Amino acid sequence: MERLLVVLKVSSLCCLLLGYGRIMVEAAPEVSLITSLRGFNDTFPSKHYSGYVTINGNPAPPKNLFYYFVVSERNPSMDPIVLWLNGGPGCSSFDGFVYEHGPFNFEAGKPTGSLPKLHLNPYSWSKVSNIIYLDSPAGVGFSYSKNTTNYVTGDFQTAIDTHNFLLEWFNIYPEFVSNPFYIAGESYAGIYVPTLAAQVAKGIKDGVNPIINFKGYMIGNAATDYKYDGNSLVPFAHGMALISDDIYEEAVTACKGNYYDSPNNNCNIVLNKIDQEVSGLNRYDILEPCYHRPTTKEDINENKNTNTSTIPLSFKQLGVTERPLAVRKRIYGRAWPFRAPVRAGIIPMWPELMKQAGRGVLCVDDTIATAWLNDDAVRKAIHVNQEVGAWNLCSAALTYYSEAGSMIPYHKNLTAQGYRALIYSGDHDMCVPYTGSQAWTRSLGYKIVDKWRPWMSNQQVAGYTQGYDTGLTFLTIKGAGHTVPEYKPRESLDFYSRWLEGKQI
Repeated sequence: MERLLVVLKVSSLCCLLLGYGRIMVEAAPEVSLITSLRGFNDTFPSKHYSGYVTINGNPAPPKNLFYYFVVSERNPSMDPIVLWLNGGPGCSSFDGFVYEHGPFNFEAGKPTGSLPKLHLNPYSWSKVSNIIYLDSPAGVGFSYSKNTTNYVTGDFQTAIDTHNFLLEWFNIYPEFVSNPFYIAGESYAGIYVPTLAAQVAKGIKDGVNPIINFKGYMIGNAATDYKYDGNSLVPFAHGMALISDDIYEEAVTACKGNYYDSPNNNCNIVLNKIDQEVSGLNRYDILEPCYHRPTTKEDINENKNTNTSTIPLSFKQLGVTERPLAVRKRIYGRAWPFRAPVRAGIIPMWPELMKQAGRGVLCVDDTIATAWLNDDAVRKAIHVNQEVGAWNLCSAALTYYSEAGSMIPYHKNLTAQGYRALIYSGDHDMCVPYTGSQAWTRSLGYKIVDKWRPWMSNQQVAGYTQGYDTGLTFLTIKGAGHTVPEYKPRESLDFYSRWLEGKQI
């Protein structure tokens, strides 16, 4: 497809610098430099930049894609560049920035409702890499277009737009063009990442400048293939002791292994029974609480000292971590209805689904990110255009078409070209269970070169892994949910850094 015309929004003077044994072009635009952030009173450990890259709209006017760039705290000129994409579709990558692996830990403000305090995150992925957080496609987060018809999009157009963003981003920051480049994401980024990787690989073959030094990609709890994803819940529920042997055997007999597209009424009956058995759980991490409706004043206030609250004490103690902000007890991310993985056609956005259901999203609490990113001082500091309305974690503005189909052919093609791939799964996620990811990676038929084994972090078993001869690695993270670094920050930095450096995890 003919490359779309890309227009620079930010220009800057360039000068030559000598750094780390090679000539660097220092062109990072000073107008995009972030010098302070509300809630953070310390010194930034590395430079931060943010702003817009403008690409042409289809139709015009153009699309303005917002990014937040964190320079590596270690060796910026040599460390990899990683593009991070949250899923949805339609969810902002500030989800990853605030709650997962960004440079700060956010401590809830006191009193409740006030802005958070920011502390340096000892497990930030910027410890070992340069990382770009991108709001994509236009209409998500701070990315926008003056022509809202640009908010009608899909898998292919999103990949094209993001590729064009990258080409222009490297023109703005040419000193990083020779760094190893990786694409990363989670959830519906299981579609974003391979389709974008295919565009990048094609651009390299076609000689599109600048030539991106693309090396590989990584995806967490990745939506991949409607058959494998749709078949994953039943064996997951059985393996996690969420359903009995009798129910599982009934499902095996009635459905004959086809859980994604029920072949008969008996199969429907038992699958509905399974849905009922697990419906009260938090889909993003079955170990975490899911508050359906607060029933008392104490519950509403989450008063941990009361003996009259109906919320079990064990629930209140879940989510305790080394971070000032505990794991979210209610997580907003893409959770498809059970046994209804992504298929071709329009994908309803979360706000639309909840409006149809006539209630709020269950398991949701992103008030800290919402309050901080809608503060005028914060928005000014990170160069948000004044035309942009309120930031929401997931957009209601998009009409998004799922059109790329199964990602398995994409993975085969990309790994055949020599690009490395890490497919990782929090093993307690019920939204995109590890059982599906393990099954489809195994189905590729690649030779196993690193047999199933535990991997270690902090001298403890952190999960299990299996490696293949094409550079494909499958990895589980023990006790983690859908957004892995949120649950296991130390372990996540360990596998992330080892994989980027080409070391054995």
